[in-house]
This record gives sequence, structure tokens and C-alpha cells, in this order.
Amino acid sequence: MCGAHHMAKDKSPADCARMCVKQGMKYALVVGSKVYTLEGHEAELDKLAGERATVKGEVTGETVAVQSVVPAKKG
Repeated sequence: MCGAHHMAKDKSPADCARMCVKQGMKYALVVGSKVYTLEGHEAELDKLAGERATVKGEVTGETVAVQSVVPAKKG
């Protein structure tokens, strides 16, 4: 729904993402101006909602079948 921008201005990006997921939306990965829908590993995605993460998986169009997700390295 929101994509790269969170619409719930009274919530943190993480809380906004979790709220959307509870309403039936999917987690998404923003890479530059591109937004990918994430499929799978919802528990790990929930822990990293609103954070920078490294996601590995198979891309089909605008969807990533997640194989792994970890916090991004600080750098």
C-alpha cells in the first residue's frame, strides 16, 4: 500500500509496515526507486521491519521469494 513511503505519519516506519501486514499486505524491499514484494520468512521480516536488511532470494518480476534475511552490515 505505502511502498517506499509510510502513510501513517503518527507511527514509526516499522509500526506502519507491521500495521499494513496485519491488514493483509506483504512486506516489501525498497532498492533505490524500485519496490519488491517479499514472499516467505515473515517472522524474520517482522523483526527487521523498517530497518536496513540484506535479503537473498529469487526475483520474479517485482516479487522476491525470500531465502534468507539478515540485518544489513553497518558501513
